[in-house]
Amino acid sequence: MSGAPKAVPDAATPVTPELVAQHGLSEAEYDRVVTILGRAPNLLELGIFSVMWSEHCSYKSSKVWLKTLPTESPQVIQGPGENAGVIDIGEGLAAIFKMESHNHPSYIEPYQGAATGVGGILRDVFTMGARPVANLNALRFGAPDHPKTRHLVAGVVAGIGGYGNCVGIPTVGGEVEFHPAYNGNILVNAMTVGLAPADRIFTSAAAGPGNPVVYVGSKTGRDGIHGATMASAEFGEDSEAKRPTVQVGDPFTEKLLIEACLELMATDAIVAIQDMGAAGLTSSSFEMASKGGVGVELELERVPCREDAMTPYEMMLSESQERMLMVLRPGSAEQARAVFEKWDLDFAVIGRLTETGRMVLKLDGAVVGDLPIDPLAEASPEYDRPWEPTPERPPLDPTSVPAPDDPCQALLTLLASPDLSRPGGDAAVIRVHGTGRALALTVDCTPRYCLADPKQGGAQAVAEAWRNITAVGARPLAITDCMNFGNPERPRIMGQFAGCIEGMRAACSALDFPVVSGNVSLYNETNGQAIPPTPTIGGVGLLENAKKRVDLAFKAPEEAVVLIGETKGHLGASAYLATIEGREDGPPPPVDLAAERRNGDFVRGLVQNGAVTACHDLSDGGLFVALAEMAMAGGLGAGIEPPEAAANTPLHAWLFGEDQARYIVTAAEAAPVLEAARSAGVPAAAIGRTGGNALTLAGRGTISLGELSRAHEGWLPAYMKAGG
Repeated sequence: MSGAPKAVPDAATPVTPELVAQHGLSEAEYDRVVTILGRAPNLLELGIFSVMWSEHCSYKSSKVWLKTLPTESPQVIQGPGENAGVIDIGEGLAAIFKMESHNHPSYIEPYQGAATGVGGILRDVFTMGARPVANLNALRFGAPDHPKTRHLVAGVVAGIGGYGNCVGIPTVGGEVEFHPAYNGNILVNAMTVGLAPADRIFTSAAAGPGNPVVYVGSKTGRDGIHGATMASAEFGEDSEAKRPTVQVGDPFTEKLLIEACLELMATDAIVAIQDMGAAGLTSSSFEMASKGGVGVELELERVPCREDAMTPYEMMLSESQERMLMVLRPGSAEQARAVFEKWDLDFAVIGRLTETGRMVLKLDGAVVGDLPIDPLAEASPEYDRPWEPTPERPPLDPTSVPAPDDPCQALLTLLASPDLSRPGGDAAVIRVHGTGRALALTVDCTPRYCLADPKQGGAQAVAEAWRNITAVGARPLAITDCMNFGNPERPRIMGQFAGCIEGMRAACSALDFPVVSGNVSLYNETNGQAIPPTPTIGGVGLLENAKKRVDLAFKAPEEAVVLIGETKGHLGASAYLATIEGREDGPPPPVDLAAERRNGDFVRGLVQNGAVTACHDLSDGGLFVALAEMAMAGGLGAGIEPPEAAANTPLHAWLFGEDQARYIVTAAEAAPVLEAARSAGVPAAAIGRTGGNALTLAGRGTISLGELSRAHEGWLPAYMKAGG
C-alpha cells in the first residue's frame, strides 16, 4: 500500500504548555483533558482533543444560543445534528440541504478554498442519501479598491464554478457584497440542495459491535492538517503562512464518489455513513461512534495514504478531500468493495466497532491512542460567554437625508454599484424530476442591518428569505443558516451573535420557518478588526404546481403595477444612504413579523390563483430599484407615480426607502388586486402601468432600458477586466 507509515514519532514528542497553546486549548481545557484521560495525553491524543474541541467542530461558544432556535414542523424529517437537514416535500420525496462556510481557507487560497467548500457541502448532502441537484452561495469581499479584492473574487468564483461544473451540479442562486469591513476576512458560504426518497435517509449513528469500519474515496495526504483549528482562530500578519492548511480538491473524484455512494445506498449494505470534513478521520469516527453509543478500533496502517511515512497524528487530522467513512453490515464488505473499485476509488476496511465505548488507535498492532468517546464528544466545553447588547441608534428622519437633484440619476448610481450589480430574481426555481412540483431556493442576509441592530437584522434575514420564496409563489418550508461573526470572546461580538439569534428565533417562529441545519463560523477578524455580523440564511420552499410560478419580469404592456405593503420611507442603514450619501448611520427598518406573514400569505395566494403576472419583493434600494429590475428582466418599461397616500413622504424616501414586508405585483387591472387586499387587510396601492422602453417617474424624468441595463450589467465585467 502506498505511503504506509514507517514510524511513530507522536509518542516520543513531549506535550509541553507551548504545544498545548499551539493546539488552541486553554489551560482549563487542557486540565479537563487530563481529568478525562486520567493521565497526560500523547501528541496524537492532544491533536484529537484539539480538533474535536475547536470552535469549528464543537460550537463551544454558540451552542447555548443555537439550542433556542425552532427546529421542528410537520415537514421536518431531520433537524440539526446530522450532516444536513431533511424536509418532506410530498409524493414520497425529501429535500436535503445545508450551508457551510469556507471563509478562512478561501482568503488564504481562494481557488482551492472555495472549491473545497463546494466539495464539502456536496458530501454533507449526498452522505444523507440524496442526489445533489443545486448549489447556491453567498459571497462577501472587501472594498473593490483594496489590492487583494480582485484576486480574491477571481479565485473564489473560479473555484466555485470549476468544482460545480466538473461535478455537474449547477449554481442556481446566490448573493455578493463588497465592503471594506471584509478586507481582511472574506466570506464564502456554500449551500447544496439534494433530493432523496423520504424513506431512504442515511444517518451517521454507528451500530453493531463487530461491524466493519470502511474508508472510501481518495487517499489521505498532509493537506488540511489543523484546518479546523485554523478556522477557529483570528487572522494576523502570518495568515499567508497558513496556506498549507488549505485542502486541495478533486471534483472528478467527487463525482465518482457521489455515484459510488448512491449505488451502494441502493442496497442494504450501509449501517451508517459520514463524510470526512473538518478534522477528517477524527471527527467522522468519533461522531459516528458517539451517536451510536459504541466503541471503535482502527488499524491505521490500513488507511490509504498518498504520501510516505505519514504518522498517526497526520492521518487522523488530515482534511484531505473526497473521503467517506462507513459502517457496513456483516458480510457486505466485498459487495461494497466491488462497487468502489468499479468507480476506481480506494476502499479499505480500517477497523471495527466494539462495545468498549473507546476509540482505540493501533499501528502495526501497537496501541498509539486510547480515548473515551462519549466524554471527549459530550464533555466538550460549552461557554455562555459574556455579551453586551448593541447600542440602539437614534431614529433617522427621512427629511434629514438630502434628496437627489435627479432621482433617475440616483437610480443609475445605485444600479451601477457593486452590491446591486448581480443578475437573477427573488428565488431560484428547480423542477422536482418526475413530478409536477418545484423547489424554490434562496440565500439572504443584510449585514448593514445586523450591524446596526442585530435583533432586527437577524429577523430581517429570515423574513427576506421567506419573502423571496413567497414571491415566486412557493410555500416556505425551512431554512439552513451560516452564522459568520468575529471573535466571540469579545462581549460586543457575542452580543451581536445573541441579538441575531434572538431575531432569527422570533422570525422563524412567526413564519413557521424552522432551522434544520447550519454552520457557525467565528473568529472572522484580522488584527482585531471583525467582519460585520453576517447570519446568512438559506431558504427552501415548495411549489405544488410548478406551472403556477411567477418571476419578476414585466410581461405585457398596459398592465397595472401595484405596491403591496406599507411604505413609510425608511432610509436608515439603507443602500441609498450608503451609496448616494456615503453614510451608514441610522437604525435598520423595523421588521413587523405579523405584517410579513399577512402580506406574504396574501401575495402567495395571488400567485397561486393566477391573479398576477409578475411579482418581486422589495429589498436593497427600495421601490425604484425593484421596478428597474422588473423592467430590465422583462425588456419592458413602465410609468410610475406616487399614490395619494404617499403625499406626506419625501419622494426620495418613497422611491429608495427599505420598509419591509413589501412586494410589487403586476396584473391586467389593479381593481381586483386592490379589492382583494382590502378584504385581507393588506395595504396596497396602484402606482403605474407597464409599457414603452423606459422607466418614467411622473414629472421627474425618464431612463431608457438601455441605460438601466448598461449601468446594472457593466460594473463587474469592467472591474475584472481592469485587473487583467
